[in-house]
Amino acid sequence: MRLNFLPVLAAALVGGLLAGGLTTNPAGAQELELIKPGTLLIATEGTYPPFSMRTPDGQLDGLEIRVGKEIARRLNLTYEPVIIKWEALLVGLAADQYDFASDAMDITAERQKQVMFADGWLESGGRVITRKDSPIKAPADIKGKTVGVLVSSSWQKLAEERGATTKAYKAESDAIQDLVNGQIDAVITDSIAAAYAIEASKLPLVLVPDYLSHIQKGFPFKKGKPNLVKAVNKALADMIADGTYAKLTTPLIGYSPAPKDPIKTQF
Repeated sequence: MRLNFLPVLAAALVGGLLAGGLTTNPAGAQELELIKPGTLLIATEGTYPPFSMRTPDGQLDGLEIRVGKEIARRLNLTYEPVIIKWEALLVGLAADQYDFASDAMDITAERQKQVMFADGWLESGGRVITRKDSPIKAPADIKGKTVGVLVSSSWQKLAEERGATTKAYKAESDAIQDLVNGQIDAVITDSIAAAYAIEASKLPLVLVPDYLSHIQKGFPFKKGKPNLVKAVNKALADMIADGTYAKLTTPLIGYSPAPKDPIKTQF
């Protein structure tokens, strides 16, 4: 499922990234199943904040853009975005129009039959948001409270299962505004979307610890490119371990969304 507010890679490797000892110059592109030697072609929509968006001067930015650029840098490749529409993402991938997609794609069992995902690069899911002075400190505390949810969304079921009274909205932004104004006690929505809204608009709201549901995002690759996927996994793991991932993502949403237990590639 694609969340409302809201799916790199191939490269010449830096010495010894893979156990097989692949080289890091463009000559290694063939071994890495790279489409364009020396260049990492990564598909993105460019219109899906905070994953991908445009800065006031027209430059691409967002969680997936920052992570994709850093992966390319670590693999000594030139980052080249390929702007696509969400509905054409898998078609373009199958047609070798790009090496992988950074667009915010959930890793699901059904999609794993179609593509090969790199290790999960971002974790999200349902979270409770409330005012800073609220007595709601954990998901269980919404019992008996009025909680805003998007109409016909999975968030409504999660709230009602915990004893909350729900108020449905056609737009989650309206629910958040009512929360700020004290008209409801909390809102349940996607963690990344909520965190970005709070950071971008400097809202007097907080995310309650613990998730109500979990989902991981993954970079999808055309099957049959194991070396490429291994190279991306190594670069991604290294940037998380050395703190670079957190430095890139925290300014946008207020925390690092790196999965504690990433879903691993199914080779």
